[in-house]
Amino acid sequence: MGTEHAVIVGASHAAAQLGASLRQGGWQGRISIVGDEAIPPYHRPPLSKDYLAGQKHSDELLIRPAAFYEKSEIDLVLGSRVTAVDREQKCIVLHDGGNIPYSKLALTTGATVRKLTLPGHELDGVFYLRDLRDVDRIRGYTGPGKSAVIVGGGYIGLETAASMRKLGMNVTVLEALPRVLQRVTAPEVSAFYSRVHREEGVTIITDAAVESLQGSSGVTAVKLADGTELDADLVVIGVGVLPATELAEAAGLAVDNGIVVDEFARTSDPDIVAAGDCTNHHNPIYDRHLRLESVQNATDQAKTAANTLCGKLEAYHALPWFWSDQYDLKLQIAGLSQGFDRVVLRGATDSGRSFSAFYFSGDRLLAVDAINRPKEFMMVRRALSTGLSADAEKLADETVDIQQAFS
Repeated sequence: MGTEHAVIVGASHAAAQLGASLRQGGWQGRISIVGDEAIPPYHRPPLSKDYLAGQKHSDELLIRPAAFYEKSEIDLVLGSRVTAVDREQKCIVLHDGGNIPYSKLALTTGATVRKLTLPGHELDGVFYLRDLRDVDRIRGYTGPGKSAVIVGGGYIGLETAASMRKLGMNVTVLEALPRVLQRVTAPEVSAFYSRVHREEGVTIITDAAVESLQGSSGVTAVKLADGTELDADLVVIGVGVLPATELAEAAGLAVDNGIVVDEFARTSDPDIVAAGDCTNHHNPIYDRHLRLESVQNATDQAKTAANTLCGKLEAYHALPWFWSDQYDLKLQIAGLSQGFDRVVLRGATDSGRSFSAFYFSGDRLLAVDAINRPKEFMMVRRALSTGLSADAEKLADETVDIQQAFS
């Protein structure tokens, strides 16, 4: 073992990849992953799906088995919260007053839930869904015939609704905007998801303003601004996340809607890299700075960060992609649709459960939402990564093979 020590703060998707990639890249020194949970890095997408529905055990969520870290000589420092980064002394400070020195530091701190401070928000039975502990507590309140109110009609809210319907619960989704998924999809996609959820027995209320959460010790109802009261055995709030930048800010690193990194995942301190949900980085495909909440970004950016720490500068240029599983629907998203001025549909949105929505800005294809259409997802992912152009008329015509729409 060399004398150098790479310390990774935050036991996240990015952390698991960064540690593995450091060893693959020839890092000879020590590697430590420091996380505040008592479990090694685990997959978070299943939390609102298979894990909440009781179809997976926590051991099945692990990104890599505990034995991998031992074999790779990666120290897991679990159950430890980092309270400060001391750049002068080159160490991190832990909640118990201890510290860990580093020669190189990686921040993979992820994101934290955006919280609401409604009257009644501290009642028992009111939850956010971000980590394993959250879901373990939520599961204590679930069961057939019980009523759940979900505040927020984004992906987390809708995935949670689907899982709770599988458990036989009465589910209501409240969305403050005029349609679910309004910030991330076209109206046609929103309408499709509203239709499917209603077919599955979910009540969706849009333009919903929550006034208060009712109950004496535990939540019993949600009161809306129009006076409506909805029975609730539990409430799950899913109204977005914020990048976890507190450590970086306190340490004097550049922060702007995330920890600012260059194309090599370097922060404003040459000895500190960052990767994942917590970073604000430049994407060359879309030529703009952005912050992404996705497993793909966490994994790919972590590889770039590891290369940088190993002295191999390879610019990050990955195409963003995402997914969401609800009922029998597998949504796969390639690219970023922000800034679209036209949507081209392939397949029916008002019946069935399979179609694709292609997002264009002028003649330029930006992204696709592919629902139960993996081939179309893969074709767009390839096209956006290699610079192929797309023919909108051919995309809309299901009699034309999808491959013929790209050149």
